[in-house]
Amino acid sequence: MTDPLTIGVLLFEETEELDVVGPWEVLGFWAAHIATTPVRVLTVAPRAGVVRGSKGLGMVADHAVHEALPLDLLVHPGGNGTRGLVKDEAHLRWLRSLHERGTVLASVCTGSLVLAAAGLLSGRPATTHRDYLDKLTKIDPSVDVRRGPRYVDDGTVVTSAGVSAGIDMALHLVARYDGPEAAEATRFGIQYEAPGTDRVSGP
Repeated sequence: MTDPLTIGVLLFEETEELDVVGPWEVLGFWAAHIATTPVRVLTVAPRAGVVRGSKGLGMVADHAVHEALPLDLLVHPGGNGTRGLVKDEAHLRWLRSLHERGTVLASVCTGSLVLAAAGLLSGRPATTHRDYLDKLTKIDPSVDVRRGPRYVDDGTVVTSAGVSAGIDMALHLVARYDGPEAAEATRFGIQYEAPGTDRVSGP
């Protein structure tokens, strides 16, 4: 039997809720209904249990980071909690260790600031929330900051712009792992229209 592709979605205090649940919905729907090979999606946090988002939503971490299964992909959200994580050497070491073991790191919003603080964006193209692009450069001037894209895929590291862009990034990751048809089926299944899609209102 094929080992499942294992995806961890990181939780931490004062994370931005949509940074978590947007990618979770995409990846979870794909895993449950579309994926052509086994996919496991789980939540990880510094400690297992309930974590409060920046707007008070309680989310449950399945595993503490030190006990989590080996991860093929980690989604690192942003939010107010990243202000502490950029200075949390234990967290930065953990990210470096994942990277060294071959885990693909995918950040949403200001999650990329934490990747930069860990030295994982040095010399790479990357993006973040539009209000924090200059902050990304300040953390690591060698980052090739991209100011327009919704997401930037640089192989072992993928970064996305602010909040809702995590959904677009997650759909891209589905396409990367399972092909564009799977991504389109997932997009259709969650009834998601990409930003800029024409909309008609009224009767």
